[in-house]
Amino acid sequence: MHRIRVWDLPIRLFHWILVGAVALSYYTMKTPGVPFVFPVEIHARAGLVVLGLLLFRWGWALAGSHHARVWHFLHGPRAVLGYLRALWRGALPPYAGHNPLGGLAVLVMLLSLSVQAISGLFLSDDVFFQAPLHERVTAATSDALRTLHHWNGQLLIVLIGLHLVALLIHRLKGERLVGAMIHGDKRLDDTPLDAAGENASRDAGRPWRAVGLLLAAVGMVAWLWRL
Repeated sequence: MHRIRVWDLPIRLFHWILVGAVALSYYTMKTPGVPFVFPVEIHARAGLVVLGLLLFRWGWALAGSHHARVWHFLHGPRAVLGYLRALWRGALPPYAGHNPLGGLAVLVMLLSLSVQAISGLFLSDDVFFQAPLHERVTAATSDALRTLHHWNGQLLIVLIGLHLVALLIHRLKGERLVGAMIHGDKRLDDTPLDAAGENASRDAGRPWRAVGLLLAAVGMVAWLWRL
């Protein structure tokens, strides 16, 4: 049994705060939004939180801990197809970080969330709400971004659904991904295929990097919040 520290504290905090912010965004748009008086305003504030989290996550994907870095969790097409074939045969190749398919899913999810958060900065309901950057673009551009925001939102629902299905499949096969994102450790029966960097999260994830990225993200969101 191999117990490996995979997810550092910044990644775990990012993940669960993002879950809450996205859930609040969905709730305030797809329901009456009780008890909020102006759900669209809460939706916009939650979107700014999502944007700040994404700014941090993209920075952490470049300068963060080993398993959080984009060049670690992205694999080539051959690796993705190989993982799919193994999964089809019933096997679950051991990975400490994201497996090839999971890494691709993470990238798609981050890109879709980024499109959603950025496009929302330019929208207006023409009655009560106007996003911070709405007046910086033409009406035609704002309308196009509203359409993009709507359809990308539908895509996000599909991606989140697939993510939940993937969690269930891994759980049925004995890999507790949710638990790992809570306490940071993975327990694997075999040596992981990406074992070379299993201790790198302690070496590369320096606290000052996380603090610097967090301050930059908070500063950007605070500026938009005040507009």
